[in-house]
Amino acid sequence: MLALQDKVHNETKQGEAFAPIALDNNKYQKYFYIESYGCAMNFSDSEIVASILQIEGFGATKNFEEADLILINTCSIREKAELTIRKRLTEFRATKRKNGTLIGVLGCMAERLKAKLLEEEKLVDLVVGPDAYRSLPNLIEEAETGQKGVNVLLSRDETYADIAPVRLDSNGVCAFVSIMRGCNNMCSFCVVPFTRGRERSRDAYSIVLEAQDLFNKGYRIGSFNFSLIKSSF
Repeated sequence: MLALQDKVHNETKQGEAFAPIALDNNKYQKYFYIESYGCAMNFSDSEIVASILQIEGFGATKNFEEADLILINTCSIREKAELTIRKRLTEFRATKRKNGTLIGVLGCMAERLKAKLLEEEKLVDLVVGPDAYRSLPNLIEEAETGQKGVNVLLSRDETYADIAPVRLDSNGVCAFVSIMRGCNNMCSFCVVPFTRGRERSRDAYSIVLEAQDLFNKGYRIGSFNFSLIKSSF
């Protein structure tokens, strides 16, 4: 049985700054800083964003003052959640003024408010919805020339299944494996269908490959016979 006494698992620390758990000795010319708020899906999406940015030559940092790009992955489930984001943005103002740091708002709040967010929060350079993270490199490039960037298009088929997440500040025991996105239930009290789009699932084989990769890296949650799954494909 796996001993877990030295492991701590707490993915619910709202606004915690994430950086990869694996020791990264690479020297990067550019660094990004990302905070996540809200549900587990947002924390998982931040790992997708980290992977996209790493391919573009960005390294992660837990110090926003040394970042070239500050991102907040947001929640829009309640008004209080959005007020928390707005308050946090004001705390980045001095850093932006001093270093010219780019600031982006991701996730559900970005999707709900769209370009209106740029009007209300003048220091924001990028507004990117949950289905548009692949466009981040182009939007960043445009923002570096002084243009504001917005992409909040929802997709009926985007699942990011082909992107290997960069596991951020994990405990090495638990990890997020996303199997679907969006929702088709139009509940009167819920914004998810409007901020995350229609329900769609990843192909099963990509899920198994990701789970197998985590297992090979030492992640252990319960028991799972991967050979049985492989034999079904």
